[in-house]
Amino acid sequence: MQSSHLTKEDHQRDAAFNQALHGQSANQKSAFMAMLSKDSKAQQVAADAYFRHWDDKDAKIETIEDRESRKADYANITRNYYDLATGLYEEAWGQSFHFCRFAASEPFLQAIARHEHYLATKMNLKSQMKVLDVGCGVGGPAREIANFVDIHVTGLNINDYQIQRATLVAERAGMSDRLKFIKGDFMELPFPDNNFDAVYAIEATCHAPSLEGVYSEIFRVLKPGGIFGVYEWLMTDKYDANNPHHREIRLGIEQGDGIANMVKVQEGHRAIKAAGFELQHAEDMSLRPDLIPWYYPIAGEFKYMGSLWDFFTVLRMTKPVRGMVQRLLSVLEVVRLAPGGSAKTAASLARAADSLVAGAKEGLFTPMYLMIAKKSEEITSVS
Repeated sequence: MQSSHLTKEDHQRDAAFNQALHGQSANQKSAFMAMLSKDSKAQQVAADAYFRHWDDKDAKIETIEDRESRKADYANITRNYYDLATGLYEEAWGQSFHFCRFAASEPFLQAIARHEHYLATKMNLKSQMKVLDVGCGVGGPAREIANFVDIHVTGLNINDYQIQRATLVAERAGMSDRLKFIKGDFMELPFPDNNFDAVYAIEATCHAPSLEGVYSEIFRVLKPGGIFGVYEWLMTDKYDANNPHHREIRLGIEQGDGIANMVKVQEGHRAIKAAGFELQHAEDMSLRPDLIPWYYPIAGEFKYMGSLWDFFTVLRMTKPVRGMVQRLLSVLEVVRLAPGGSAKTAASLARAADSLVAGAKEGLFTPMYLMIAKKSEEITSVS
């Protein structure tokens, strides 16, 4: 399989489509209004391109060829997914698109930041380091980590709209001198060898068609002695590909989260070592003996709230509210106040939430498998 090359023509194509779809909506402070501002026809094109990989396919009839097709088209799947889902993510969750652990009475946003701080600490990031954020989203973790450690972060993203959002928020926060966001495919990082002091990825490299492929690129751009830290989405050893129920959960996560090919923990270990890294630490953070489950917000479990301010975050994730949002978007699509495909996207995200919770409760899935790896001081590149 050949990866998708981000040639100059591809950049021009993507930029033109981004302009047609989003226009000036990236400038909107309200994520919901930005979502409604998108061009309906262009969004329908993105929705059709995305959902064709999953429509009329379920765990019983999914084939190896279906999965290979998604892996071959991973770049378009990822771009289209975040064109469709970014507004809903920002509105419901915030600007750090990841899960986290929770301590008793800990507010949601504080827990999100602590999860980012923990990664930075485990990586031993130091002031003035030059760091790469692979799959940076709209820049929430990059801003937090840059402030926490006083470093310069370059955020890489394949989605033009998210780059615009991240750049704009960094400017508003007065952080343009410490943050830079650029377009690129993490399977072919647009940087020279031995360029960064450290690299991290937070729930992003799961979009790769091959973990070995993306980890090898990260290895290449790291300086000798550099550290790579990742929170990876992985299926656990309990996942059985021959079990239809397990496959249904895995497929629900993949469809609702724009993932071409979820793999198991042992593949994560194999890939990071095959890329040339020395694996220094590996741990499923979801197995820590926390009293509060990491998935409580998407399960709509109010009893675990750490603050009254978290009420609306949890409320948005409850099934009645998710259903109401889907119906509202359907109506808004009919009267042309919401772009085409909005309701279908919301329904897909709801399916993902249910699948994530089921996968967690049954011990089949983790969104926070932490790996800390080092590039040897003696090795300068991989062949």
